[in-house]
Amino acid sequence: MSTPVPEWLRAVAGNQPTDPHRINPVLERRAPRGTVTRPAAVLVLFGGPREADPLAVGGLPEGADVLLTQRASTMRQHSGQVAFPGGAADPGDDGPIGTALREAQEETGLDPSGVQPLTVLPEIFIPPSGFDVTPVLGYWEQPTAVGIQDEGEVGRVARVPLRTLLDPDNRFQVRHPLGYQGPAFRADGMLVWGFTAGILAALFTVSGWEIPWNYEDVRDLDTALSEFGEGVEDSAVPR
Repeated sequence: MSTPVPEWLRAVAGNQPTDPHRINPVLERRAPRGTVTRPAAVLVLFGGPREADPLAVGGLPEGADVLLTQRASTMRQHSGQVAFPGGAADPGDDGPIGTALREAQEETGLDPSGVQPLTVLPEIFIPPSGFDVTPVLGYWEQPTAVGIQDEGEVGRVARVPLRTLLDPDNRFQVRHPLGYQGPAFRADGMLVWGFTAGILAALFTVSGWEIPWNYEDVRDLDTALSEFGEGVEDSAVPR
């Protein structure tokens, strides 16, 4: 008998992410016909009590969070950027779920046996790297301690409160010098943008947790990153 999905996560697990305001280009990225792509997967891991909060928007319980990593500042590409745990598929992986869980364990030290997979979203193409990335949604049924496993790749591992990300004061859009524009979040001293912010924003639209925010607030990405001591890399678009 399968473990039931927590009530507050049912809308996220049962609905395809959407872009009602047409501000989220991440969802539309598909590899051009004939493009040779490499399979990859990321783990969008939600944690928190199983019980919903009947007094909160969408039943979102206090303490609900999502697992994010921040790439090491010494990385040649995407340095300092916030991402979901994940990476390229290995031949021995059991599909995207196997890839996402293996990579998350390697990057954060989590125990995959404590993760309940919820659903798999359609692949999203990442032009700079040529990856076709499959987001795997999961629930942390039995949380374990997490932390940096390789300082050369990961600079931070954080369980970021969903209520922080959903706070309208922490939401806006960013515009990259090369033309990319999309959702962004400010949370726990990090700027979340690109692929990661696009997935989160799309999930929030169907979650029932979302609070109206000013999606017409568009900020220069370089200026926004400077608040966190980071800069823009051309190669980082559109991660």
